[in-house]
Amino acid sequence: MNLSIITASFPIDHETYNEIKTLCASASEIDKYNYCPVLNLQESQNYQVKGFFVLAYDDEQNELVGVASAVDQMGLNTYEWAILIAPMYREIGLDEAILKVIGDGLHQRGAQGELALVIENDKRRREFVEKYGYSQSFSEATFEAKPEAMEPDESIDIRPYCRANDSEALIRIFSEAFGDLREESIELIDFNTTTEGRILWVAELNGEIVGTVTTSKEGSAQWVTALAVHPDKQGMGIGTKLLIWAKDFTMRSGESVVMLEVEVENERALAVYEKAGFLKTMQVDYYEYTGE
Repeated sequence: MNLSIITASFPIDHETYNEIKTLCASASEIDKYNYCPVLNLQESQNYQVKGFFVLAYDDEQNELVGVASAVDQMGLNTYEWAILIAPMYREIGLDEAILKVIGDGLHQRGAQGELALVIENDKRRREFVEKYGYSQSFSEATFEAKPEAMEPDESIDIRPYCRANDSEALIRIFSEAFGDLREESIELIDFNTTTEGRILWVAELNGEIVGTVTTSKEGSAQWVTALAVHPDKQGMGIGTKLLIWAKDFTMRSGESVVMLEVEVENERALAVYEKAGFLKTMQVDYYEYTGE
């Protein structure tokens, strides 16, 4: 068996994209996991996202048999990586070879941090990352909902963000809701207003900005991110209204699903998402390198 391993930076070409998609589909038939999101396959064709793939080929079969993605999601030089090996090639040490190439790629890019992603209940992958010194840090669940029209609500106005008028109000909301430093809130606003496909929205109640949400188009989905309500206005249903509005926006935009991610420890947010009609479809555990 002759194997070769190469790297490919984002954005990848259409042929490589289809090869990875085919590997994800074939592995999913056996494992019953949807690997495309955890490998950030959709984002791999976005010129504004920093990342790379490690690709392992069986040269005799001319077939992709292993892949890893490493993505700098927020542009902060911290990479999230995940590995997928074709079922028939999981006992030959290909994981270790790919992990070494990931490490080399992170070093070349001057990565300041990394997280390994493992799908919930994937015992084999969990044992692998723990073997190499990674410890679980936190978990995120993916929720989905179908787009649907909303009844007009004249009590709340949801509109696009205006830098000239809204910056200070949003900085306060992010700082209060997420515990972010002012600089971190500014970075989040900049990221959500300069990245292609993302739209930052604000919610006004009686002329006061009380909440915010960002939508991000990825293929046939609209992702909901950075949902925040000012603490003084929580418990008034504003978060639920923003989520219902996002479902309406998704329908009007022509996408087929609206999705979001949330840390599983955030019970308050989970309750809001479920109230707005979102259902959990996947959980990903994040592992931090500790060397232990």
